[in-house]
Amino acid sequence: MRGEEGEALTRTLLIFPCFGRLSAAKEEGEASLTSKRLLKKISITSSQFIKDPETLISKDGNFTFGFFSPINSTNRYVGIWWKSQSTIIWVANRNQPLNDSNGIVTVSEDGNLVELNGQKQKCLDASSVSNIASNTSCQFSDFGNLVLLDSTTGNTLWQSIQQPSDTLLPGMKLSINKRTGKSINLNSWESPSDPFVGNFSCSTVESLHIIEVFIWNDTRPYWRSGPWNGGVFTGIQTMTVVAYFFSFRGGDDGEGNTNIYYTIQNDEEFIIYHLNSQGKL
Repeated sequence: MRGEEGEALTRTLLIFPCFGRLSAAKEEGEASLTSKRLLKKISITSSQFIKDPETLISKDGNFTFGFFSPINSTNRYVGIWWKSQSTIIWVANRNQPLNDSNGIVTVSEDGNLVELNGQKQKCLDASSVSNIASNTSCQFSDFGNLVLLDSTTGNTLWQSIQQPSDTLLPGMKLSINKRTGKSINLNSWESPSDPFVGNFSCSTVESLHIIEVFIWNDTRPYWRSGPWNGGVFTGIQTMTVVAYFFSFRGGDDGEGNTNIYYTIQNDEEFIIYHLNSQGKL
């Protein structure tokens, strides 16, 4: 991967945060949120579900979980957006869209978060947690993270940041387990109008104790970050500037996982990384 091939892969990546995308979403989101205030809920349980077009709203009002259709599409998807539907950050049923507006999201008898179609047939088990209590509820925690909670103990049973779509959020980890090979990656949309898993993915790679982030085009390396030095990726010239605003962290978590993630101080500095359908982050 070094030499001429490596040089081609380490071309400059626009890793500055998506400020344009988020500022535009903020302006568009006001009218969108206002129109849905009568339909918003703050938790989902077995007795309190959401039905298209109802929504689940975070306590700060910045994040919404509900049904949406991408541009130029009539399919219905269940996902999370920031401020408005122009900034989708997570999709539950990206490979299993609904073809009408009769969908329901609820907590099933076994305590999992599920999506039902208009015939009340389960078409997606979003959380897929086994051996859990049936007394559960679903709500937002910080920074757009949807969590499934044991209503008795308050313990977190599942959270959406463990199953990323195409967007890296604060606290969300790109990860690989050295023992099992299990990884947590970003996967691009097929196109701006189709959330189906596309050709590009982004993952953490560790070789000879060197940690890097790769973008893949199917199974072929498309871009790499350069080695992680404990503070920045050495192959990204702009990263020293980005690191000034928020903190990147990486390394072994003591449980066999090699993680890369970042944190921010508060939601006034909310920053995301989005892997688009053309392989740009």
